[in-house]
Amino acid sequence: MRLYGLEEHFVTADVVEAWQRHDPRLAAPMMKWAVASDITPALLDLGSERVAAMDDAGIDVSVLSLTTPGLQDLDPAEAVALQAPTNDAIAAAVRRHPGRFQGFAALATSAPRAAATELRRAVTELGLNGTLVNANSRGRALDAPEFWDIYEAAEDLRVPVYLHPSVPFPAVTGAYYRGFGAPVDDMLATGAFGWHYDAGLTVLRMIIAGVFDRFPGLQLVLGHWGEVVLFYLDRIAAMDKLTELRRPIAEYFRSNIFITPGGISSHRYLRWSLETVGVERIMYASDYPFNRERAGSARRFLETAPIAQADRERIAHRNWEELIAGIRR
Repeated sequence: MRLYGLEEHFVTADVVEAWQRHDPRLAAPMMKWAVASDITPALLDLGSERVAAMDDAGIDVSVLSLTTPGLQDLDPAEAVALQAPTNDAIAAAVRRHPGRFQGFAALATSAPRAAATELRRAVTELGLNGTLVNANSRGRALDAPEFWDIYEAAEDLRVPVYLHPSVPFPAVTGAYYRGFGAPVDDMLATGAFGWHYDAGLTVLRMIIAGVFDRFPGLQLVLGHWGEVVLFYLDRIAAMDKLTELRRPIAEYFRSNIFITPGGISSHRYLRWSLETVGVERIMYASDYPFNRERAGSARRFLETAPIAQADRERIAHRNWEELIAGIRR
């Protein structure tokens, strides 16, 4: 049973330098973790150590993605200058390790037209399999019409867009995620809750804004068991009569959105997701290296799940392979 990991992060030295210029004090929580922690070497590695970690976890193929905040907080000119070299680095890693790596393109979302053009190059020339974007870009949530050029390109290419969390806007962080001291504040605003609530709200805004009515073929991938919003679809249905959408909000989750665990190895959440969106909408992701998998744990999560073997194989590899088989190169 082949096992794909779809949220497997990395960073390049050039991007680290750009982040440090943008945030010299490493004030943002993600900067401390990505630039100056024991995780940094694993993020920078696109070679044998990463492959060894995959082997240890039981992952056959990692789909590489630039870790949050990617290029999205940088000045547009700097972000545009970095997107092609970053994607070239992903493609080079895939060539060095064929059969073990695939890639999501990194995009300069603050320059959406340039980002859309780069997505086309990354897919048609470099062979990447979509893009990973973070939930906001320089103070703008990704439902805003200015970003729709990216979704138009993704739909045309038939590639997925993995929507990853990012730190909530400063005003939100200050109001809701402060007051308990730096370590607790930082985790509350990011990996414990804030990231996930923010990303789920972004997807909900995309639906309500009409992104999927305008681009009905667009396929989004949402990690961490649907970033909270998946668990509130019955309640969110109260908005159906208030919008002018073509379908009930929950239906978009069953036709345009895939769900991954993003490193949360919970059979309870898996059962809920299966009941809510169906096995055809679930794929695997480990969130490496932020979630350090124990020996064999990625494969063990699926092998011990209380589901049929056919469903196990669909989550492990069939859904992803069917999705990327339709990409227009």
